[in-house]
Amino acid sequence: MTEREARARADELRAQLEDANYRYYVLDDPAITDAEFDALLRELIELETRYPDLRTADSPTQRVGAPPSERFAPYEHARPMLSLSNTFNADELRAFDERVRKLAGADAPVSYVCELKIDGLAIALDYSDGSLERGGTRGDGRVGEDVTPNLRTIPTIPLRLRAPYPAFIEVRGEVYLRKSDFEHLNAKREREGLAVFANPRNAASGGVRQLDPKLTKERRLSFFAYAVALRQAQGDTGDSGDTGDSGDTDIATQWEALEALRALGFHVNENIRRAASIDEVIAYCEQWEARRDELDYEIDGVVVKVDDLATQELLGSVARDPRWATSFKFKPREARTTLTDIVITVGRTGTLNPNAVLEPVQIGGVTVRNATLHNAEYIASNDIRIGDTVLVTRAGDVIPRVVGPILSERTGDERVFAMPDRCPVCDSAVDHPVGEAMSRCTNAACPAQVFERVRHFASRGAMDIEGFGDVLAEQLTQLKLVRDIADIYALDAPTLASVPRMGEKSIANLLAAIEGSKTRGLARVLTGLGIRFVGEQTAAILAADFGSVDAIGGASSEDLQRSEGIGPEVATSVRLFFDQEANREMIERLRAAGVVMEGAVRRRAAEGALAGKTFVLTGTLPTMTRDEATELIEAQGGKVTGSVSKKTDYVVAGSEAGSKLTKAEQLGVAVIDEEGLRALLAPH
Repeated sequence: MTEREARARADELRAQLEDANYRYYVLDDPAITDAEFDALLRELIELETRYPDLRTADSPTQRVGAPPSERFAPYEHARPMLSLSNTFNADELRAFDERVRKLAGADAPVSYVCELKIDGLAIALDYSDGSLERGGTRGDGRVGEDVTPNLRTIPTIPLRLRAPYPAFIEVRGEVYLRKSDFEHLNAKREREGLAVFANPRNAASGGVRQLDPKLTKERRLSFFAYAVALRQAQGDTGDSGDTGDSGDTDIATQWEALEALRALGFHVNENIRRAASIDEVIAYCEQWEARRDELDYEIDGVVVKVDDLATQELLGSVARDPRWATSFKFKPREARTTLTDIVITVGRTGTLNPNAVLEPVQIGGVTVRNATLHNAEYIASNDIRIGDTVLVTRAGDVIPRVVGPILSERTGDERVFAMPDRCPVCDSAVDHPVGEAMSRCTNAACPAQVFERVRHFASRGAMDIEGFGDVLAEQLTQLKLVRDIADIYALDAPTLASVPRMGEKSIANLLAAIEGSKTRGLARVLTGLGIRFVGEQTAAILAADFGSVDAIGGASSEDLQRSEGIGPEVATSVRLFFDQEANREMIERLRAAGVVMEGAVRRRAAEGALAGKTFVLTGTLPTMTRDEATELIEAQGGKVTGSVSKKTDYVVAGSEAGSKLTKAEQLGVAVIDEEGLRALLAPH
């Protein structure tokens, strides 16, 4: 390569890296994988090393990140918050060790501290007289974003240090999102019809940059501290490798610095390790690359630091990297490939799940051909199209997922995807309520969801068929002895005898339980049918107001909404269920089998201790079922509805109360427990 060609290539690389940095650090929307970024950066470093005149002050090799967002006030770092060099194998780690020992002197003992490289967002925290004064992001390494109000919402960031503490201290670390909290967050967003996050790092980074600290708090972010320095300390670098000069003669090593952070009240990663030699470092790196999926947070490598702080100061830094630390990067678990098609699978609960068909690509040693696309909202909000070049990530045993398209590689031949309005398995109508993330098949006999339907129908909250548990439900549906819930009542002794581990006594007991379930009542049948939005409380309301399954099936949406607590969403779902011919046929088979689907319309007491009061039940009560609680409330003139509104007088909350409790708190509705309910029921 001539110098002219090298200059042109360097300019091209700088442009690509600057754009990648901006998208990664500022927009939280990476366009290339970490491995691709590392490869481009290494190529630029090699060019600038070979041709020093190509190196410019604003080259990506001379700085980290991208300019801070203008949405926040600037946060100027007292010391540059720089990055780390990368190593990718044992040979490169040994080369790092040789450079350290050569610069430190042949006689100087060298040991290391190994720390897991958390995949999150690096931040700096300033404390004055023990109190958190301000905090900011890394930004371009010199100026970041002041996000102090947001950082105050993170429980593992102390607002006040434990004594004794210095007058002024700076702490650096990583804000991250635990995998369990990431799953909780995405599940909540799916329920609310919002686009899910691609990975924990994006969710954490976006959470720190929220304009409303309340939204940051909802992310459940966490923090690991890894660096400490007194404010007057000079020199150092940043990133997960940043320890810096402690400024305290009592702290002589990085290990002692981490212990000091613990004593001050910070959360320090428990998996740090001292290593007496580079062989021990290599063993640690190999161990955690194999064990990374055991952790409840994402890691993408190991940070290796010279332990002795005096040796760190002696080694100093060059350009953007400290000479005394490096990062060992794990094999990438993301890659680019072509999305050739989008196919729909139907889940056990009837959800229509879009999945990407990919050109086979190696990710983390596994060939990936398919990846999840979550739901239609995720596809639309990320503008993912058939034919796109896409970024795909895979973590552990989790199904690979498409992060998003590489827009710069579009040709114009890509096709926009549309969710089907008929189930691809049974050709029944698909329900997609406004505001819901998922579309669902409305056919209760759909082969794709038969197990879940049968399991639910036989469960305690529905028909309560003793001995008909999940294992038996799976056996019967897999053997195709039960194809829908009505088939349960066609089971006989010879048929059950063909099921593994079913003896004569078990068969007799099960058949007796099935027979006994026929008279559970209309409310239990409605619950067992698994109609969308119709749980135990809503089923009890419909049964009490209409008295028969025929009356409910023949009611218009307007008729249904005259019942207390039945809104347009529930009414539409009930109407759609009964509009399906397959569902009506299944109900007729239940009737022919002798299942009772009629009952007296209950009359609520006109007078009583609870007359005129409206209740909502949520969670599990200690000593009574929801049906029993409903009967007690209605006997005293009260009404029980299925949803919380401003008209609700009381929410009775048991253990594992869900969104109804949250909504009650938001609306200021009185919340009581079972003891409080009994107090209201007691004669005064």
